[in-house]
Amino acid sequence: MAKEKIILVEDDLSVSHVIITALRAEGYDVENCKSIAERDALMASSHYDLLLTDVGLGEGEGDGISSLGSVKATHPDIPIIIISAQNTLNTAVRASETGAFEYLPKPFDLDELVKVVGQALKPRNIQPIEPSMDEESLPLVGRSPAMQDVYRMIARLLKNDLSVLVLGESGTGKELVAEAIHGLGHRKSGPFIAVNMAAIPSELIEAELFGHEKGAFTGAVASASGKFEQAQGGTLFLDEIGDMPMHAQTRLLRALQSGEINRVGGKGLVKLDVRIIAATNHDFLELIKQGKFREDLYYRINVVPIELPPLRDRASDIPALTKHFLKLAVTEGLPHKQISPEGMNLLCHNYWRGNVRELKNVIYRLVVTGREDTLSEDAIRQILAAERGEDRVESADMEFEAHIKSIVLGLMAAPEKENLYAQALEKFEKPLLIEMMHHAHGNQIKAAKILGINRNTLRKKLNEYQIDPSESK
Repeated sequence: MAKEKIILVEDDLSVSHVIITALRAEGYDVENCKSIAERDALMASSHYDLLLTDVGLGEGEGDGISSLGSVKATHPDIPIIIISAQNTLNTAVRASETGAFEYLPKPFDLDELVKVVGQALKPRNIQPIEPSMDEESLPLVGRSPAMQDVYRMIARLLKNDLSVLVLGESGTGKELVAEAIHGLGHRKSGPFIAVNMAAIPSELIEAELFGHEKGAFTGAVASASGKFEQAQGGTLFLDEIGDMPMHAQTRLLRALQSGEINRVGGKGLVKLDVRIIAATNHDFLELIKQGKFREDLYYRINVVPIELPPLRDRASDIPALTKHFLKLAVTEGLPHKQISPEGMNLLCHNYWRGNVRELKNVIYRLVVTGREDTLSEDAIRQILAAERGEDRVESADMEFEAHIKSIVLGLMAAPEKENLYAQALEKFEKPLLIEMMHHAHGNQIKAAKILGINRNTLRKKLNEYQIDPSESK
């Protein structure tokens, strides 16, 4: 049986060598080239079963995505896998628009690459969609590894209407994900309607979502459409859906199952043409366990989950986010500012309990109150201290180091200096477990995952330190 032929376009010899070695070990015939011109010449003279291409191909070569139009014109059926170190949402979306089988951000796992190559060589049918917005208008910023799965998942959702559940802490940008799916997808010409479920009084939530007829309740002096009708042809974003009261959950489930709604006090049915994206910062499994959320509704909205990382898990994105907010401030009439290297370092090492939203607020406050064109570390430190109501603020690293130092000094000053390691571990480990259980709202599975330990190990430690998980809920 003839080997399947792969053409690799990669100008980095070390990267190409690793890829070729891995693919040849799987029995593929791989040929490498370093430029678009060389690629076109080889593809004109020989048949290939798959194209694996980098985006950045050196100065003067353009990029591997924009040049794929000619490849699709002459080889419409060849599967394409795109790899890139330009790890932005724009790259993932552009890769999707070409009809590429997959986009893999660098650095990627070789086992994953081999698996994707095998999948791409199977029969498939992918059609490109219309070009989308440019990099400057994209709602999400950052190239950290933590954001790459988010970008790739968004790109996979642009051509369908699958329900999406966006998970993440408050301030991580869940609505921005919803806006990206809508604004880049095939429903972008329709309306994007966002509703915060936590902000609507319980007795009004059904009328707000489904609309009402005149006289349906006290104060309903005229008929009104609800959010579902307003979102027809587009996307309805249900933010903080975990705070939705049970009676409204039942009616929402019925609407999603039937694809129809009727207004409060009305008899006629309205056929729905709406994509549903929901979001929450709650632990749904815990809400279900407590009887506060319907399990059947959870599975109805959680077709495709997207989990947004907290800002502390993507600290490498803070400089890009900071520059983005500084530029955004200028467009809103505020003065142009920049951050000193020392100030940027402080921002990168701050804990950011409020995530991206807190960072944006701090940047805007700095721009408004800062007297110098370059904002110093001291100015940033004062703003962060004021944000938390403290006299001063230390970075997360500095706080941790100071805490460890105080533990060591305290133990060294004690009369009994034996078994210091176990004593120090206990002084640090117990408060760590208590704090983590509070963070996870008593959910041992979630806490064990964050800590990177086995659940049985966590349970053993909790028993050892007599920590009751139920007190953290």
